[in-house]
Amino acid sequence: MTTPVAQIVDAAAYAQAVEEAVKAAAAYYAGGTSPLDDDAYDRLVRGIAVWEADHPDQVLPESPTGKVAGGAAEGDVPHTVAMLSLDNVFSPEQFAAWTASLARRIGHEAERFSVEPKLDGLAVAARYTQGRLTRLITRGDGTAGEDVSHAMGTIEGLPDELAEPVTVEVRGEVLMTTAQFEHANEVRIAHGGQPFANPRNAAAGTLRAKDRAYTVPMTFFGYGLLPLPDTEDALTERLGTLAHSELMTQAAELGVNTTATTRVSGVTAVSTDEVLTRIKEIAALRAELPFGIDGIVVKADLAADQQAAGFGSRAPRWAIAYKLPAVEKITRLLEVEWNVGRTGIIAPRGVLEPVEIDGSTITYATLHNPADITRRDLRLGDHVMVHRAGDVIPRVEAPVAHLRTGDEKPIEFPQVCPRCGSMIDTSQERWRCEQGRNCHLVASLSYAAGRDQLDVEGLGATRVIQLVEAGLVTDLADLFTLTRDQLLSLERMGATSTDNLLAALAAAKTQPLSRVLCALGVRGTGRSMSRRIARHFATMDNIRAADAEALQQVEGIGAEKAPSIVAELAELAPLIDKLAAAGVNMSEPGVTPPSETTTDTGTGSATASAPAAGPLAGMTVVVTGAMTGPLEQLSRNQMNELIERAGGRSSSSVSKKTTLVVAGDNAGSKRAKAEDLGIRLATPDEFATLVADYLG
Repeated sequence: MTTPVAQIVDAAAYAQAVEEAVKAAAAYYAGGTSPLDDDAYDRLVRGIAVWEADHPDQVLPESPTGKVAGGAAEGDVPHTVAMLSLDNVFSPEQFAAWTASLARRIGHEAERFSVEPKLDGLAVAARYTQGRLTRLITRGDGTAGEDVSHAMGTIEGLPDELAEPVTVEVRGEVLMTTAQFEHANEVRIAHGGQPFANPRNAAAGTLRAKDRAYTVPMTFFGYGLLPLPDTEDALTERLGTLAHSELMTQAAELGVNTTATTRVSGVTAVSTDEVLTRIKEIAALRAELPFGIDGIVVKADLAADQQAAGFGSRAPRWAIAYKLPAVEKITRLLEVEWNVGRTGIIAPRGVLEPVEIDGSTITYATLHNPADITRRDLRLGDHVMVHRAGDVIPRVEAPVAHLRTGDEKPIEFPQVCPRCGSMIDTSQERWRCEQGRNCHLVASLSYAAGRDQLDVEGLGATRVIQLVEAGLVTDLADLFTLTRDQLLSLERMGATSTDNLLAALAAAKTQPLSRVLCALGVRGTGRSMSRRIARHFATMDNIRAADAEALQQVEGIGAEKAPSIVAELAELAPLIDKLAAAGVNMSEPGVTPPSETTTDTGTGSATASAPAAGPLAGMTVVVTGAMTGPLEQLSRNQMNELIERAGGRSSSSVSKKTTLVVAGDNAGSKRAKAEDLGIRLATPDEFATLVADYLG
């Protein structure tokens, strides 16, 4: 990846760029606002640095280069040890150049590196006296910071008292998790304020705020531990000799939150190849994390190597930030489209001024639902913060309210269904056409016929449209009462294709209950949840008889989701009856039938007993990478079904609870995590042998 920079062509453009960068940094450090997103600011500063390297005699004194926080932050509380920024690299080649430079400085190749996520928040120093938190200071300009001790008690992970009565300084990052950010904006809007543009700005503004009528929580992750002057105890005497990884272990033992509690915990590596592997692993997990990261921090782990490398005016020479592509950019919201999904949900989609994020040009982003638009006070013409990470659908985070000009216009909500003109059910946050699935019948039927649902080969969208327009199908059950003569009456439907489709429909009738349930498209469920429900209750009758309390016995169904599933099944009752009458299977194979249910002594409700023990009984299995051999043709959903038929539980993520990881070609980060945790690995062929009796 090449390093993007702003192009500066002459002294006038350079002066303008410096002024723009200084104003942006000042706005951010003053109140968590900025006219530029992080990527735009970084590109601007790199462009300034390139111009200055070519014109060293014309560098302006106010230039942000070479300064902590771009020279914008100040403070009146001196740091005992300079609290510096980090220099950046953007590619393996630049990282290799940095490691070579480090080796020259210390006289040998670094023996060990520490690799940690670069958290997207605000750096602070927390001072503890005899184990009690006494002061909290921002990084400021690196030599002195701002006292933000008023925020103590609102930051999770930063204890008021350490596990030992030691006098130390803990350095780390204050941020807002995704959930904390959503909560903060709800509270802020309720108090008449404008929503924050993103979690980083929210943390920066909240940390400094002193006179608000409300408080909102933030989270702290420690990344450094050092003694305070004039301190003498057994711990502080050792701190200067400990490796960084040992310091982090010590911090955790004192009760400080560190990344060791997350899926991207810090690790040590003994080679640059190992470092780059860990960088790829962390980058792969980025979209799934409950907090923001914008890179990976790599440090010489050993204290001796750090001391030999020393410090520059802005950054330590023994540490570097390997920056990841930006996942957030500012652009403009041009208009809103209202689309109807297969279950009748009316979903707003933002049309954006095109913006490039992580190598893709983004022109659309989800706006979630009307209630969310209202909460965020979004308007047409707004500058908005757009977020996209990995394969996640781009979303609009919030308006950048301080960039409003007054020309923005309210977003108009539809008064009737934009697809069929029917009335809209607005009783829930997600609006729905009162026609439900019948509003978008083609999409609903195409989904039901899909490979991971009823797997009706030959029933694509074009054929579904034909059937609906001919009046032969008005719901899912009608598919199973189609006759040969009816199909032959359709255009481009010959005898062979007719017989093939009828055979596929006959086979679909025998699909397990889990697939039938998934085909119904019950809101709040998907393939995995449908399997869990089916294997818990065994039959459709048992599922329909279950109340919200009984449904909550199924893993993943909470108090909020259960009532909506009950209501959805009640709404689908006539369709389910028609499907049963058409001969569609309504039971799950391998699960004890209703006549042999057991009573849950805790609730008194009847539930199906566990499936018969198989080779995977009691095991949690994760599948990753490309399958080969006997498993090559199985979709991921079919692999999960196979696991559960064999008595196991399928999962999408590796954790300490995982028993087995089936690792195919290009398994990536999940295999690496399994190796780190000592979890058993199996090749596709080994797994196929293990579950041979359940294949097919």
